[in-house]
Amino acid sequence: MKTLFILNDPPYGTERSYNALRLARNILKKGDGQVEIRMFLMGDAAACAKAGQKVPAGFYNIGDMLGMVIRGGGEIGVCGTCMDARGMGDKDLVEGALRSTLDEITEWTLWADKVLVF
Repeated sequence: MKTLFILNDPPYGTERSYNALRLARNILKKGDGQVEIRMFLMGDAAACAKAGQKVPAGFYNIGDMLGMVIRGGGEIGVCGTCMDARGMGDKDLVEGALRSTLDEITEWTLWADKVLVF
C-alpha cells in the first residue's frame, strides 16, 4: 500500500500534524515492510520540519516524530514556497526532510493508493 499524507497545520497549537505522524508511524510499524509512506508538508506544516525544536519536558516533539517516520522508511517533502514564506532554508530542516515542489506533490499524488489530508 502506498500512502501520501498531506499536512497543512502547524506543529503545535493543533493536534492534526501530531495525529498524522502518529498514524504514519503506526502504519509503518504494522505494515511489515509492505507499505510505503510519503509526507508532504505545506502551509504552516512546513514548520513541522524545523530542526532543533525544543519543547517542554513531557511534551511531544514534532521534529523528532518526523525523524521516526524517516528512519522507518518514509519520505518527507516540504513545500519550498512555504519554506521561503516562513524564512526557512534547506539547512533548517530536520535530517532526511527535503525541500520539495508542486510538481513533486503532483507525482506523489498520482503514485499513491491513498491520500490522507490533515
